Amino acid sequence: MLTVTNLRVETGPTVLVDNANFAVRAKDKVGLVGRNGAGKTSLLTTIAGLREAKSGTIKFEGGVGYLPQDPKVDEGAEQRQAVTHILSGRGLDESMVRIEKLRIALEEDASDRNINRYSRALDDFELKGGYAAESEARKIAAGLGLKADRLDLPLTVLSGGERRRVELSRILFAGSDVLLLDEPTNHLDLDAKEWLLQYLREYRGALLVISHDLELLDEAITRVIHLDRAFETSVGEIVEYKGTYTQYITARAADEERQLKVATLQQREIDRLQTLVNRFGAKASKASMAHSLEKRIARIEGDKVEANDKSRALQVTFPTPPHSGKVTVEIKGLTKSYGGPPIFKDVSFDLGRGDRIFVMGLNGAGKTSLLRILAGQTQSDAGDIRWGHDVCPGYYAQEHETLDGDKSLLDNMREMASLTDTESRGLLGMFGLSGDKAFQDAGSLSGGEKTKLALAQLVGGRHNLLLLDEPTNNLDPSSRTGIANALKRWPGSMILVSHDPEFVTALQPQKVLLMPEGQLDYWNDEYLELVSMS
Repeated sequence: MLTVTNLRVETGPTVLVDNANFAVRAKDKVGLVGRNGAGKTSLLTTIAGLREAKSGTIKFEGGVGYLPQDPKVDEGAEQRQAVTHILSGRGLDESMVRIEKLRIALEEDASDRNINRYSRALDDFELKGGYAAESEARKIAAGLGLKADRLDLPLTVLSGGERRRVELSRILFAGSDVLLLDEPTNHLDLDAKEWLLQYLREYRGALLVISHDLELLDEAITRVIHLDRAFETSVGEIVEYKGTYTQYITARAADEERQLKVATLQQREIDRLQTLVNRFGAKASKASMAHSLEKRIARIEGDKVEANDKSRALQVTFPTPPHSGKVTVEIKGLTKSYGGPPIFKDVSFDLGRGDRIFVMGLNGAGKTSLLRILAGQTQSDAGDIRWGHDVCPGYYAQEHETLDGDKSLLDNMREMASLTDTESRGLLGMFGLSGDKAFQDAGSLSGGEKTKLALAQLVGGRHNLLLLDEPTNNLDPSSRTGIANALKRWPGSMILVSHDPEFVTALQPQKVLLMPEGQLDYWNDEYLELVSMS
């Protein structure tokens, strides 16, 4: 189904992967893993044909469905209904438009030519699934957590998470022979994720998936491809492992331990030989021996094993927030709709200095809309927001809309924080975005790297209230842990939306806001069981 041969992928001067060779056959379920920034998304977009490979070949058998991390709807399609967009996966939207045009033409001129054209259009429509197709499309969308009434709305009205589920529905509905999925469980609640896992288990085509969802990687895949870049400057290579993610972790740890031992022995031998070179180099009688030793050092350097840098785990520190009043914000009677019935109505609550509120609710309950209103990104239809003394809110948007993809990381930092370039680069480095990456366009970053850039902006902004909307999406486990630990220590106020139970536990919220009702309750561990369902 998919064959990759001698593939080389570059980003600017960086070689992300070289001489990659692998195949994904029918019924193969392959997880593509590696740390944030290793180049997984760049590799997948290259395989999908959205960026050019430096060299090598990519061959497909059958149709291909590709889900990017941040799917964008084509201009001109934003006003069409969500269900129509899903039907476009098989070209049924165009077929329906064609049938309607031919029907009108037939009413005006019932010639044999128009009758034949109309008949052929109907046959083509039925061949693609016909009128039963919409029922199938709605069934897939329902499985992914999209309510029936949301499918009849224009795409522009839907939230970012809903649009992503519509796009995933479209790709699954298309029935492609090869699926290339980049973080498909982002924005899915527990029921939708379970539905997707079952779909992928039963899928009979070839699957290549990037995910930091350990449950998906353990239950829905049969093989792991690890994109290994030991250091930022090293060339990535493909290493394959059979089995689930848990089995891969065990095998990978054993490989890294062996690599470390070999690297340590090689370095010891290099140091020993270099000592001899230094000793003999000053003596004319020993010059030939020193030259021979230098050749041996060069041979070892050429075959040197790069041990993975285990200190790579993020060590993030959020600065002490500026002092604010005792009350951070008072919210009275907030209501929001998008042309139809309100998604929430009469939501009221207070947030004190240092308090943390977790916002919980099913998809479409208005969690993101509430945070966007508080961040000033959109307006409520009714209600009042009263900020406390010297409160400075900072917003992390799940769709990364605070980032300008056409500007460099450094320029993005300049726009969001009053820092020197040196301070900004220090912050970027703390989040693993070091060196020349500071001058790279933000749009070229992986999803995990965009998350880190957006969080770096928050750190640099000196905020004392954080509005966090799914801040762990796309992060690898070590980065997720590092950021959770940093936020746990941070003493400021926080309003949080998340599907990640471990992350929510680490942040220790005092209260939970149940949406769309707007009911406020004290946090207890019983709510933890519902986090992944919200």
